[in-house]
Amino acid sequence: MTDAPLTCYRCGATARFPERKRCDCGEPLWFDTDAAAESFAWPDSGIGVWRYADLLPAEIRGRSRASEGVSGTAGATPLVRASGLDADAGCRLWLKDESENPTGSFKDRGSAVGVAWAVAAGREWVGTVSHGNMAMSVAANAAGVGGTDAPRALVLVPDDISGERLAAIAQYDPALVRIAGDYGRLYRETLDADAPVEFVNSDTPLRVAGQKTTALELCEAFASEARARSERAPGASDASDTKFGAPDAVVLPVSSGGHASATWKALRELRTAGLLAERDLPRLYFVQAAACDPIAAAYREGADEVTPAEETSETVAYSIANADPPSGTRALAAACETDGAVLSVPDDEILDAKKTLASEAGFCIEAASATTLAGIRRLSASGELADDDEVVAVLTGTGFRELDAGSATPETVALGDLSERLRALTDAEN
Repeated sequence: MTDAPLTCYRCGATARFPERKRCDCGEPLWFDTDAAAESFAWPDSGIGVWRYADLLPAEIRGRSRASEGVSGTAGATPLVRASGLDADAGCRLWLKDESENPTGSFKDRGSAVGVAWAVAAGREWVGTVSHGNMAMSVAANAAGVGGTDAPRALVLVPDDISGERLAAIAQYDPALVRIAGDYGRLYRETLDADAPVEFVNSDTPLRVAGQKTTALELCEAFASEARARSERAPGASDASDTKFGAPDAVVLPVSSGGHASATWKALRELRTAGLLAERDLPRLYFVQAAACDPIAAAYREGADEVTPAEETSETVAYSIANADPPSGTRALAAACETDGAVLSVPDDEILDAKKTLASEAGFCIEAASATTLAGIRRLSASGELADDDEVVAVLTGTGFRELDAGSATPETVALGDLSERLRALTDAEN
């Protein structure tokens, strides 16, 4: 297979994939798709991740066997207007529900691309470093290929992983290895490991290539609505009508910085394609838990680079508690270059937002995803977001894996007393 070109967003240096993952300047590399973006137009066919095949690495642009199993269902998640939460959010709120991916999180987008590349390259192994959503995603997508020539998944997890998480990963039958030692170092060690395994870690080029389709989808949805409105009322102008074409802002949780970087990459490509004018580029806002917020800390301090957090504490948003994010500086650049921001929110606000999204909008999401609404509330309160801004909150993963059976304690009523209890209950509600 021909090596694919990579480029560094910061210094412009180039390299070849898969030999390199990071630039000599220390920053992560991503696939150079500028030439493909110049001729890109919104596609007429295809679903999910594969709808945007023209912007994926050239080696996997043809639909391969890897894109016909579980990987074929990655993406195509709904963008939902949540008008009932507008007053709470302080803006016109949209929810991009990534829990609709096959393993319940946006991670399937990157895994689908990573596994497809491994199949096309004839790799026997595809791996990742994770103890949660990414581990399950890589294992499931590799298992979905099927056949004797399918790549085997290798998942490296920390040695203190819970039994529940281990069981969730193990069901897909990957090779599972617990590693004793520093988790951040484990990520770095695998990038240069002397082993025939293609590691698709949190911010590696293949994963970023797949994860950028989140932003491509939501921007296409806005563009489609703009066309539909224009066709219904050509030349009409209604100041009270919704603004479309692109959202004013996109808000995501941030951990490693991979998804944040991917979103920025997508916007850059759409600008190159002429599908987004410079003035229409959405502002990117990234949210961390206050207990572990190295990227937000760098933004508050006006720094150009992110340094590891020296003091952290436990947080309900544990899946984004990354003290040393490998793409932290790239995520910081994305926020600054789009006139956005990086902020952090405390656990009580995260839990309140999680409860609101479930009880008032019907979305069961993990605590990490709830940082988006918590962050939006703060941005609106500070005047950063206006009440007529179109804002997309990306809900990155399902909350069904986090439920506590002891948190629900409904009353018990004898069947013979049901009618009386129903009257009392409904009268009280009215």
